[in-house]
Amino acid sequence: MDRSKVKHIFVCKQCGKESAKWLGRCPNCQTWNSFVEATVNLSRTPIDRPCSREDIPQELSQVETGSFPRLPVGCGEMNRVLGGGLVPGSLVLIGGEPGIGKSTLLLQILAKVAENNGLVAYVSGEESTNQIKLRAERLNLGGKGLFILSEINLAVFLRHLEELLPRLVVVDSIQSVYLEDVPGVSGSIAQVRECTQRLMYWAKQNNVPVFIIGHVTKDGSIAGPSVLEHIVDVVLYFEGERFSNYRMLRSVKNRFGSTNEVGIFEMGHGGLVEVENPSRVFLSTHKDAAIGSIVVPVLEGTRPLLVEIQALTTSVGFGPPRRIANGIDFNRLLLISAVLSKRAGLRISNQDIIVNVTGGLKINEPAIDLGIALAITSSFRDSRPIPGLVALGELGLNGELRSVAQVERRIVEASRLGFKSFLMPKSSPQLSLDDIGIRLIEASSISDALRLGLTKKVGREQ
Repeated sequence: MDRSKVKHIFVCKQCGKESAKWLGRCPNCQTWNSFVEATVNLSRTPIDRPCSREDIPQELSQVETGSFPRLPVGCGEMNRVLGGGLVPGSLVLIGGEPGIGKSTLLLQILAKVAENNGLVAYVSGEESTNQIKLRAERLNLGGKGLFILSEINLAVFLRHLEELLPRLVVVDSIQSVYLEDVPGVSGSIAQVRECTQRLMYWAKQNNVPVFIIGHVTKDGSIAGPSVLEHIVDVVLYFEGERFSNYRMLRSVKNRFGSTNEVGIFEMGHGGLVEVENPSRVFLSTHKDAAIGSIVVPVLEGTRPLLVEIQALTTSVGFGPPRRIANGIDFNRLLLISAVLSKRAGLRISNQDIIVNVTGGLKINEPAIDLGIALAITSSFRDSRPIPGLVALGELGLNGELRSVAQVERRIVEASRLGFKSFLMPKSSPQLSLDDIGIRLIEASSISDALRLGLTKKVGREQ
């Protein structure tokens, strides 16, 4: 390549801002040490393509909607996260930690789509065809109609896809493919961005949905520039604890559906299996009226889930007290601890406080505030919650309890699993419940909630 036709620039890994010189802090996204060197080929000409009707300006009222049926992927949890299935021509990015199960999940989905809807293609730049065959045998996948291609040159495998014309394509991974006419090695910012744009154009031109797998950085975000997430239509994150069998598929961007849905899977010897009743799974080891344990109904998209929140308080022998949050926001734990100390009179300034959400879920919903406060107080006082208790409510800085959204749906789900006592804010809307066995306990402040939701102290005093 002619050196005179190559320009060296610096690009922010987070937002994609370009600069002629290296900057310690990005002026666009305010991220430190995010600029990396990249090269731009000034001699490269744009790709010529025929003009189509979509390139001509059209009045919105005259646009024909047509029929665009979604492609079901044969997996209920994946269909839920996607909003009912794959939209033809969509580009879906799925990221997650190494070994979490991204390739396994997509290989299973390809096998199901091939069985019901026709030819599919799996393009791998990280594994050979023999290695993929071994994984398919471990998952008991026949592979009929599933074509495998081990190739990292994007232009080469796009030509093969043009001849094959599959119903669904998976590219594993976007950081491993490259284009010869783009400077830089595989995984560089220029390569990742250009390869994603070429894949997007191919998917929409041929009306074929494409899954691309992306690596993640040590902080959990997808590697490469953030403009990668802006290019694609759907961004999914595959999450889960390293030593847990359960995996959560979470949507953070979806141009064709809700961004709040979560799919839940269980990893077994035969691959990933859908969890049809996650509430029962997350509460499988829950013991009713256990000290420091409170059940809370949360909403993940359109589905209510019941999770168990556990808390443990211990006196500090030396050094400052610690706050440990697993599955909840750390700053939220600090806020709730401060409210309990100031408004409820708990002397916990000399206590280590550990809060955990069982099952590996990560919850950011404020509806769990009351459950966290009850669990901490239960552990500190050695007092048990009343039998069959479920708590829901947001906690304010003055100790007041605030109502949360869709209370009735949460209560119905908890009642279906046998819980009958519900501690909730007094400001909650009027409910129309048919189950006469349900007991609603209303409280206006955190002090009232602790008095009504916990039994008499059997351990140390405040």
